[in-house]
Amino acid sequence: MAEGAVFSSAKEIFEWMEHGCSQGIHPGLDRTKWLCKRLNHPERRLKMIHIAGTNGKGSTGAMIASVLQKAGYPTGMFTSPFIMNWNERITMDGQPIPEESFVRWANELIPLVEEMDQEGRGRVTPFEFWTLVAILYFAKEAFPWFVVWETGLGGRLDSTNVVYPLVSVITNIGHDHTHILGGEISQIAREKAGIIKPGVPVVTACEDDEALNVICSTAERKKSRLYRFGHDFDATCLSEGEDGVVFSFQNRFRVLEKVSVPLRGFHQVKNGATALMTLDVLRQYYAAVFEETDLIAGMEEVTWPGRLEKIADRPKVLLDGAHNQESAEALARALQHFQYDRLHLLVNVLNDKDAKAILNPLLPLADSIMVTGIDDPRGMHPEQLCKVAGKLQPDLVIQQTLQPEQGLKKLINEAGENDCILVTGTLYLISDIRKKWCSQ
Repeated sequence: MAEGAVFSSAKEIFEWMEHGCSQGIHPGLDRTKWLCKRLNHPERRLKMIHIAGTNGKGSTGAMIASVLQKAGYPTGMFTSPFIMNWNERITMDGQPIPEESFVRWANELIPLVEEMDQEGRGRVTPFEFWTLVAILYFAKEAFPWFVVWETGLGGRLDSTNVVYPLVSVITNIGHDHTHILGGEISQIAREKAGIIKPGVPVVTACEDDEALNVICSTAERKKSRLYRFGHDFDATCLSEGEDGVVFSFQNRFRVLEKVSVPLRGFHQVKNGATALMTLDVLRQYYAAVFEETDLIAGMEEVTWPGRLEKIADRPKVLLDGAHNQESAEALARALQHFQYDRLHLLVNVLNDKDAKAILNPLLPLADSIMVTGIDDPRGMHPEQLCKVAGKLQPDLVIQQTLQPEQGLKKLINEAGENDCILVTGTLYLISDIRKKWCSQ
């Protein structure tokens, strides 16, 4: 960037990011810490709810944010990736950051990013850049009472971990990003548990013994009070169906006989319980005020697109961002509570994911599969994915296309009105389909 230059649009900033940021994933906190210090630590002004976990971060965060807003607390949220529009990553009371605000805070940040690079400290990654823009927006313009703050990858070395939160949340531990976080559950758990700060309470829905050992020992070492699902709080599923889940919730502070969540799948019961426990931690430790009506209404009104989302009937079209073994297994279980004659899959998987582990739970339920490309170089080529599917289910009808929209149209034309079409495998495919569908 020329000295004194100021960008005037998000498009110009995205173009700068292509060369001004270090592409790819480069874990480490040094760059983000240096920039926070140069910015006079705006992150210290924010009351954060820091969420890590292999799956369920977004849904759990959305439930927490929904209740906070219902209770009258201005609430920010930082999440990734986006589904429809780039500015969905940073929201205030559910509204995406305005472009002029993004441009304003990016312009404040960019000179420091370039100075850091010139001093040989390295260049920020795009995710680190987004993290810092979010901090500036919340701390200097939006002024939320609380911020739901979601990790990008892992936790310990994730750029979001520069904050000192009110509460840390670890949804679950599963196999994802193993090339970075490690192949063993204990290694992955160690990275997620890295968000635990000394004396800060921790809420977890993790039930895997190996992962729990790591989380418990970390919390004990940091002298952080730990609230565990199935031990300190619990939930019982009362019903599960195409309209969502209904469950009861209990902990040492309260009992809720009936909580309805319009997000589909049994796994949302645990996510909902984790959200409610986190809210009670805010109430007990920080005097946040929630009426029971706020809790019930906030949970009933939560939305989170692309997670077992139904966008059409006759035939039924479902979108789900399952992208690892655990989320695919949860999706397969949830499908048992949907009514349909035949199931057709539209799938892509990113190259760095375990395609076999993702497809294995789903293919036995399917009558056909359409393997598609996506508009992202990280997407697996359809021919390669077809081979994986063919080995797992040799008798399955397998088609392929390079264009997701064409693949979906073909499946809709071939499907009966009582059939179900499931789009899954990566949120990048979900984003592509949802954008085109909503624009029609």
